[in-house]
Amino acid sequence: MKVLEFAFTCYPVIEMARARAFYENIIGLVPSMVHDSPEGSWTEYELAGGTFAIGQAPGWSPTAEGASIAFEVDDFDGTIAELREKNIPFKMEPFETPVCRMAFILDTEGSTLCIHQRKPGHH
Repeated sequence: MKVLEFAFTCYPVIEMARARAFYENIIGLVPSMVHDSPEGSWTEYELAGGTFAIGQAPGWSPTAEGASIAFEVDDFDGTIAELREKNIPFKMEPFETPVCRMAFILDTEGSTLCIHQRKPGHH
């Protein structure tokens, strides 16, 4: 097997309208594709050459203990302040590493998201 590229990351959601409101109104993502069918719902957001998606399917449930996606932000302190103003729950308070600053929040479905900012010179 030879992996060619990252295709997408998808988080399961319980209530699509609530989840979309969070990702679009709080995180600021713009949907690039929305699909609703009796088998499930799917919303994609294109981000710098990658795709983040949220979806509903039988037997697929959100969890705060699984994998997480890291959203790179341009203003870490401003983003953290905005999230606090909107009463978004923090799973892990902001902290610093030698190469970045990050914090972990919970979305409306209980999944973990990383808010991230690289330090200059690190990619």
